[in-house]
Amino acid sequence: MVNIYHENDGNLSFLKDKTIAMIGYGNQGRAQALNLRDSGLNVIIGNRSDRFKQMAINDGFSTFSIEEAVNKSDITFLLIPDEIMNVVFETQIRPNLKSQSALVFASGYNIGFKLIKHPKDVDILLLAPRMIGVGVRENYLNKNGFFSFIAIEKDFSGNALEILLALAKAIGTLKKGAIELTFKQEAELDLFNEQGFGPAFGRVLLSAIYTLIDAGYPPEAVLVEMYMSNEMSYTYKKMADVGLIKQVDFHSQTSQYGAMSRGIKFRKLPVKPVMESILKNIQNGEFTKEWEKKMTKLKFKMIKFFATKQKINKLEKLVRKNLNLKIYDIYEEESPTKEELETLKDIEHEIKLFEQYYI
Repeated sequence: MVNIYHENDGNLSFLKDKTIAMIGYGNQGRAQALNLRDSGLNVIIGNRSDRFKQMAINDGFSTFSIEEAVNKSDITFLLIPDEIMNVVFETQIRPNLKSQSALVFASGYNIGFKLIKHPKDVDILLLAPRMIGVGVRENYLNKNGFFSFIAIEKDFSGNALEILLALAKAIGTLKKGAIELTFKQEAELDLFNEQGFGPAFGRVLLSAIYTLIDAGYPPEAVLVEMYMSNEMSYTYKKMADVGLIKQVDFHSQTSQYGAMSRGIKFRKLPVKPVMESILKNIQNGEFTKEWEKKMTKLKFKMIKFFATKQKINKLEKLVRKNLNLKIYDIYEEESPTKEELETLKDIEHEIKLFEQYYI
């Protein structure tokens, strides 16, 4: 049975007289820092000199360099991107960590896949909200709470669970619930959602759009029907509120019958084997090994360049113009340089497949 913790499980007294450093003041860092402070805790900010540091100053926080903030803190939150965390950790965080302090991660990726070798004399904790930063703040203020995944990798102090639950209560997640996993499980779930579900959903959505447009329906009407009306986001919210099947009651009986009777036609789509393969690739660390290679960063640049050339981008830009909607400048990516193309020659066949798929 999984452990699920709620409001009564957290005791803020475990954080009495503790200094908490928030490293990174982006969307999540700002939301969590404000929530911790509003819960009566002593919070400082560690950030490089940029607009986020100025934002922290404007919000009334004491701000320091990353090194200074870590050195002053008893508990350090790491709210910086996964892809730079290893370098920042080794150069700016590890040398300044106090023995018997606590490190709090918001993602299980670097610890779960052993990209960071953590010190043995500190608590290693995970507090990962399943909510964007704005939602973390809003749901704290309206006292609704939000779900989080939590984990303990190292309990050096002997009080790691009590500290973690106190922090979870302070950011407001225990009002909804905190589910205990391992670091690796959190990372695997997150990666699978991004790689196994998201692309499959996107392919189904695009197939539906092109089926309707090829049948002669106006693109403006098709895109509004499929996603621009926000009806789908409303349906997703009702799935969370009342359940995946129960939410059908919010639709007409014509809609319900059509969805249920025609849904049978899709039951044998070969989706699950592909998803199982993607999950295995995540679990065994193959994806992590692939992503950590320098060559992969170049490959990613190529894939993203191809992705922006898809027909749907041009179509959506035209539709947004015709519907008098704001047009966002997300349709152009910098072309790969000659030097980068030369470097990618070893995987030329793989790149060609991406080009054929996206364009």
